[in-house]
Amino acid sequence: MEDMEKVYQRHAQTVYKFLLAQCRDPALAEELTQETFYQAVKSVDRFDGSCKVSVWLCQIAKHLWYQHLRKRKREVPAEDLPEAPGPSAEEGLLEKEGQLDLLRLVHRLPEPQREVVYLRAFGGLSFREIGDVMGKTETWARVTFYRSKEKLRNGGASDEE
Repeated sequence: MEDMEKVYQRHAQTVYKFLLAQCRDPALAEELTQETFYQAVKSVDRFDGSCKVSVWLCQIAKHLWYQHLRKRKREVPAEDLPEAPGPSAEEGLLEKEGQLDLLRLVHRLPEPQREVVYLRAFGGLSFREIGDVMGKTETWARVTFYRSKEKLRNGGASDEE
């Protein structure tokens, strides 16, 4: 495997964008990116080359993200959370602009489409990067994103994937 410094230089931005698309918190995405590379160094001997390095790193990042969610869920039981207040001024503005409605529709997309939209729209990844992260081709990412947009334009009514 390449020198880990070179691996970091080449793939840190992709891992960060992937995590940012998942958590939408720049500080947490940065922290999880660092942990991803730490875990990669610890387990580099288990990398068998059966996938691209970026895919392997994003799989590590995804597992760390899921660990974070499980830990956070254990730390703050739902019944201890305060009731959500009415919409904030920012949420009201977003609602007026229709963005919350769009996010709700995106959230209802089936898994591969939802993740592609998040990675493209919120993570800023290119179709090539999305294909790498998902273990698919750039063309697959483009087609999936296009179909997702069409489904969103139709109010999420299409059953096509």
